[in-house]
Amino acid sequence: MPPVPPPGSAQPRFTTLDRAQRVRFRRAVTLMLMTLVLPGSAQLVSGRRRVGRIAVWTWLSLLVVGLLAVVVSYVWNGVAFWAGTNTALLQVLRLGLIALAIGWAYLFVDAWRLGQPLTLQRQHRLAVVGVNGFLCFSVAGALLFGAHVVGVQRDFMITMFGNGSAVDASHGRYNVLLMGGDSGAGRWGLRPDSMTVASIDAETGKTVLISLPRNMQNFPFAEGSVMAEQFPDGFDEEGMYLNGLATWALDNAELFEGSKNPGVDATVAGVEGITGLDINYWAMVNLEGFKDLVDAVGGVELNVRQPIPVGLPHEKHFHYIQPGVRTLGGHDTLWFARAREGSDDYSRMARQKCVMSAMLQQVSPQTALANFQEIAAASSAMVSTDVPRGEVDRFVDLALKAKGQKIATLSLVPPMINTADPDIELVHAKVAAAIAKAEGRKPAGTAEAAPEPAAEAPAAEEAAEPSDDAAAPAAPATPAEPAAPAAPAAPPAVTGGSLGSLSTGYAANQSEDLGAVC
Repeated sequence: MPPVPPPGSAQPRFTTLDRAQRVRFRRAVTLMLMTLVLPGSAQLVSGRRRVGRIAVWTWLSLLVVGLLAVVVSYVWNGVAFWAGTNTALLQVLRLGLIALAIGWAYLFVDAWRLGQPLTLQRQHRLAVVGVNGFLCFSVAGALLFGAHVVGVQRDFMITMFGNGSAVDASHGRYNVLLMGGDSGAGRWGLRPDSMTVASIDAETGKTVLISLPRNMQNFPFAEGSVMAEQFPDGFDEEGMYLNGLATWALDNAELFEGSKNPGVDATVAGVEGITGLDINYWAMVNLEGFKDLVDAVGGVELNVRQPIPVGLPHEKHFHYIQPGVRTLGGHDTLWFARAREGSDDYSRMARQKCVMSAMLQQVSPQTALANFQEIAAASSAMVSTDVPRGEVDRFVDLALKAKGQKIATLSLVPPMINTADPDIELVHAKVAAAIAKAEGRKPAGTAEAAPEPAAEAPAAEEAAEPSDDAAAPAAPATPAEPAAPAAPAAPPAVTGGSLGSLSTGYAANQSEDLGAVC
């Protein structure tokens, strides 16, 4: 039986050894937390001053560089876009993050050693190991994940964009030919199924979408091109249309010596001849891969005006997209843009423009960052382009500027243009007028039109002339009959899911504000 302490005395709660153990435990934990907040500080206070000074100065230098980069990027967005698209800088950043992860992990392990874990009680040793492991793997893991994301961006830039030389803007605008196509069994190459020229103001980002129908015939080519030499009187190949240029060029690839994409070169020559615009760059979108991009950004919200079929009636998953404002996934969005049932080519073109507008307006930088890896993977498989890597930052900047502006559209389709025998002079005039209107100016070579006289102008002039009967008393006015109630306005026509009709034209195909008519 243990001895009973004398009355008035108290049993001490902690011995001197216990207090020493608690002090050592707190010191060990403090050294690790110091390493988390200021790498190298634990080494400075523990006598490893050389290692501590190197780590602290490295960390402080990185903080200063990081803060300067944030401030400069906030003031000049172009710097951030340049940094995010420069493959050499991305490689340096990736290697730097890997080195930082390894160095920081070493400092955590060294801080654990400086905490003299062998002098701690068992439960304290286990706690210190747990805290150190959590901090080490959390910090190093975050840095290594950052290095992985940077590597994904670098690979994306290398895979998707070329390293060619940049092309200057044409008359203050960048004209980019956007082609959507299919590749599959029985098809020679990627056939352009839709063709749109995005004419972008090089300063403001104001964009005009000029769409060309795939079934256009008898059109000229850009002067000096291979196609112009082969078809000096225009593309009059029997049974061939604008979207067949790629196939024709691939069948006659020997004419395009040194060309990596003869089908694209032939198509560009045709588009330049039709529109009168100089095409700076092109991008080909595989429409089957487009659905992956839509899924990567979480879907797109579209105004569905009529039931749109998804799939073919004999397919198991055939259904209709019901009318209303719907958020559609990639598969349904692709069918919304391409469905043919109850449609014509020109209503499909109108729906495709609405999809393009929705993607531009709805995909925010925050969404892009949150889904970066998925977007990069989808885009690499979906798009091929000749835009050089050095120009990507410029187009990202212009896209953000265009995001807050109205998009104007012009489609070279009936009833304005006869696709079988287009009036090229009229086409050039319409294109020039659409671009001039978007820029807020008159088309070159046109005089300001005088205002047309109102229908009642002659009567008004006669009333203004003096009359011999001016002094005669006016005849008593007869009471006016009550006006008949106005007939309710007829709802706008909708054909194939697009506002308008084949005979009157579709609103989305020619509009100053694409978003308003979608």
